[in-house]
Amino acid sequence: MSNLLIGAAQAAPAYLDLEGSLAIAEKWIAQAGKQGVRLLVFPETWLPGYPFWLDVSPKMGLWDHAPTKAVFRRLFENSVDVPGPVTARLGRAARAAGLNLVMGVNERDGGTLYNTIVYFSEQGELLGKHRKLIPTYTERMVWGRGDGSTLTAVDTPIGRVGGLVCWEHWMPLARQAMHEQMEVFHAALWPTVKEILLVASRSYAFEGRCFVVAAGTVLGREHLPTGLALLDELEGDGPWMRGGSAIIGPDGGILAGPAGAEEILLTAEVDTGRVIEERMALDVCGHYARPDVFRLEVNKSTYSKVSIPVRPDGGT
Repeated sequence: MSNLLIGAAQAAPAYLDLEGSLAIAEKWIAQAGKQGVRLLVFPETWLPGYPFWLDVSPKMGLWDHAPTKAVFRRLFENSVDVPGPVTARLGRAARAAGLNLVMGVNERDGGTLYNTIVYFSEQGELLGKHRKLIPTYTERMVWGRGDGSTLTAVDTPIGRVGGLVCWEHWMPLARQAMHEQMEVFHAALWPTVKEILLVASRSYAFEGRCFVVAAGTVLGREHLPTGLALLDELEGDGPWMRGGSAIIGPDGGILAGPAGAEEILLTAEVDTGRVIEERMALDVCGHYARPDVFRLEVNKSTYSKVSIPVRPDGGT
């Protein structure tokens, strides 16, 4: 156990522009590395941006609405294959900076998008991913559902790192499934860390006795592409996403932030030994658990998309 620097990259992507956003990410990763950051967390679906239009475009839910289709197409075309060239590039950036990286991406798989966290070690290795289990409310127009196979934490040189996306932090059983994996660091990925979402992040840190990096994005009119009717019709210049990132200790106390609506590399020096100190009073996976009363079963299976029976003669 030792002291180390952890951080949140509260930055605006080049919205719906994967190449431009990657270039921005590489700059923030390199900057964090120069400052000695060992764990860097980017916000929810930062690559290539959170579909904030779900909250501010009154016509987006109309059936067969051409502007909605156009903006979804742009999002899909600029989303990430995991693994693929984009994750390889992020891994190289993490290795060059000497830091462990958590990145929120729109993951493309077949014809469906997923709200996904990807993890990289400081050696640049892709350690794993997590798909959001259930998109929240209108998000179901954009993303598919994850499954239990990615409800996991990963081992890094600085300790075990896990993460959840947005309203997954309100799912008690998902939280317990993550706590059982003994996270030292937890990445809480949000679009914007509003007050109630900061409450969820602090509660998670206290309950799980871990450090939490709550990462939020900033986004205004100046960050949006032109030529997309759904975005061009928005009133005002934003900002539609206002940051609010924070770093929280294993007692629920705020160590850094909450940040305002500016772009910032938010950092805090932490003593990982505090995780053990706080578990003396509360360990929801040990002395403060009652396995004789409560039982949680997690289905870690991967969904099978299709099963085609094979006839005895080998046909289908």
